[in-house]
Amino acid sequence: MLKLNKSHVLWKGGTTNKAQFVKVLQSAIAAIMKSSPKRVSIEAMAETARQLGIQVDEDNKECQTPNTYAKEITAQIKDVAKYKREKLRLQGETWRNLAEVEKELCRMRKQGDTPLEKYKSQLKKKLMDLHAQQNKHDLTDGLITFITGIRLLPPMEKHYFLKWMKFGLDHITRENLSKLWDQYKEKCKNSKDDPKMFAELDKLISASSLGVQHFMCELGQFYEAECSMVKEGKMAESQRQFTHLPGIAADLMLEGFPMEIIDGDVSNISLQWVTDVLSQLHAKLGGRSKILFAVSSGRCTRGAFTLLIKVAENFQQELGCDFILVIDTEGLKAPELAKLEDSYQHDNELATLVIGLSDITILNMAMENATGMKDVLQIVVHAFLRMEKIGKKTNSQFVHQNVSDVSAHEQNMRDRKHLLEQLNEMTKAAANMEKKCKEMNFSDIMDYDLEKHNWYIPALWHGVPPVAPVNLGYSQKVYELKKYLFEFLKDCSQERTPNDIPLFLAWVRSLL
Repeated sequence: MLKLNKSHVLWKGGTTNKAQFVKVLQSAIAAIMKSSPKRVSIEAMAETARQLGIQVDEDNKECQTPNTYAKEITAQIKDVAKYKREKLRLQGETWRNLAEVEKELCRMRKQGDTPLEKYKSQLKKKLMDLHAQQNKHDLTDGLITFITGIRLLPPMEKHYFLKWMKFGLDHITRENLSKLWDQYKEKCKNSKDDPKMFAELDKLISASSLGVQHFMCELGQFYEAECSMVKEGKMAESQRQFTHLPGIAADLMLEGFPMEIIDGDVSNISLQWVTDVLSQLHAKLGGRSKILFAVSSGRCTRGAFTLLIKVAENFQQELGCDFILVIDTEGLKAPELAKLEDSYQHDNELATLVIGLSDITILNMAMENATGMKDVLQIVVHAFLRMEKIGKKTNSQFVHQNVSDVSAHEQNMRDRKHLLEQLNEMTKAAANMEKKCKEMNFSDIMDYDLEKHNWYIPALWHGVPPVAPVNLGYSQKVYELKKYLFEFLKDCSQERTPNDIPLFLAWVRSLL
């Protein structure tokens, strides 16, 4: 049926050079693409596969309904920024204004000559007005479909639904961002240096990311606004529509999906929403929620996400906890966000909160960008110093990525000493800024050992993919780091009782 002949088969002998074979393969693929009258999508190829009698995974019944729900939502999205303005209406400027008022209520930086109680009253009224404005909106069709998907679908179909959502939203986001970057490059070539124009483009690029977290954030804002109305006596408890939402989000966490605790777009926490979701989680676990906290980085979004990892029952007693809660951030000094006016403040707030909540902090050190890493370390040192103020001394691990040799730890003693010297200098400077009387070193504000707390992880590949073999040293070093982290967590649980969810929430409030 395929009508294959010898010209359609490429064969690699034992003596054939791999690089030459890859070139032959690339040439063959290029020739096929040129001769084809049009490009074919993967979905169109699935139809051909069916005709050939090849099984297509997506034809599975459990996959079909979730796919229909996901397409119903994503089919409405053409322009991401426009969709967020029109369909995710509780976010955007309203959410940004709410965040600013909430932060000002805590900091009182713009009080001026206004009496304290009067100023607080003014801020609370602004807050109430913004929540009332949010509460007037109805759920859009897309949000109703989204709630149906995460609430009513069976667990396996729910997983498929969220995966389809992610694939669809990622595809749309890439297309939008590609057009914006092309526009940005064109402006750079043909326009004079206009800071205002480029600032607007930077904001548009930042606003053009869209993921499942934005839909969850919108539900959180509906819930927050409703809670505010009830608290102020402007709505009866019996009129509430969204009381079931925290339970749905808690179920998602139990099933392994991450939850955003810090909204990256406005650098703020929907405190009532996060509190009630985690309280529901605590209740669903029957009050058994002893948790150890780790924080790392790696996402491309601006916020911080929590991921609940269940500890195997036969390991719970040894580790002293039921779950490990990973707090995952996009990292500090993200280049795509550096030009935004709130970038520096965002990084400081993010570092202080996630380090303050964690038992152990993992810092990814990209040594190819030494200047950028120095900026990151300055922010981190300030965050650790703030923890010292409240009597918390956390552990941190420095992971040096993509080193050239598995024996790098032995060969880089000088570099580690230089890193410690930099950290000590930054600590002294930070202590002076915080008006600390005594002279401080880095080891005074955190648990740090020059030998034990630095890890050198080689690159995953030997050479350049696709012909490069896997580097076995990568797995070995990652395993050693993982083993150390578990040993540390065991020691940590023996020294003190791990936190449960209510204590975690108390920490969140103390840091805000």
